[in-house]
Amino acid sequence: MKRSRTMWVGIGLALAFVGTAWAQEPKLEPMTESMLVDYLPDDSRVETRLDGDFNGDGLADTAYVGGNDDKRLLKVMLGYKDEFELGHTPTGEAALEVAPLGSASLSFKKGVLIVEDLTGGTTATATTYRYRYDPQTKRMRLIGLDAERYSRTNSHDTLKLSWNLLTGARIVQRGRVNDSGKGDEAYRYDPERKLSSKSAPVYMDETPSPDALIDAQLEAGS
Repeated sequence: MKRSRTMWVGIGLALAFVGTAWAQEPKLEPMTESMLVDYLPDDSRVETRLDGDFNGDGLADTAYVGGNDDKRLLKVMLGYKDEFELGHTPTGEAALEVAPLGSASLSFKKGVLIVEDLTGGTTATATTYRYRYDPQTKRMRLIGLDAERYSRTNSHDTLKLSWNLLTGARIVQRGRVNDSGKGDEAYRYDPERKLSSKSAPVYMDETPSPDALIDAQLEAGS
């Protein structure tokens, strides 16, 4: 079938229009700091943030830590897109200690969001949280928690624990102040105790306090 010049021109214009529409399709930009503050308590500030794609859908997501003197939160905002709009929605939050010794550190490696936090004073607790997006529940799941409470002046013993929530494996280890006069290390660690502490899935909103876990371990006689 022969096609007229007018028909070819019309087809060309239609394709050009579609191409232009594709080119102008809105792109989801990372959230601004003022947008993040809107999801925090009054008089809050953003302490640290990490932009990435935490659920693998190709849209911009943001994890951040922020708060005020009374409340400090870790939050994750996931990007979404439907036929009507695109934006971000809260996907989880965890309460953190309100006395940080510096800003928390956020990183994303092999599908895992890693949060490193140091809190306290002369006695400090160093904690590493690991979260992974669960596509079935569409929530951020806690898969690992490492914590150590120690003296920054080496005035008392230390206790550290490592909990793999996927397998239930828990490792507990006590460190003794090295007052022997031998060696340069501040602590000498006892052999690791390997325990099992299986649980139902724990999501970001249910993240336990690392200090509460350490206190429970001390009360159990570790």
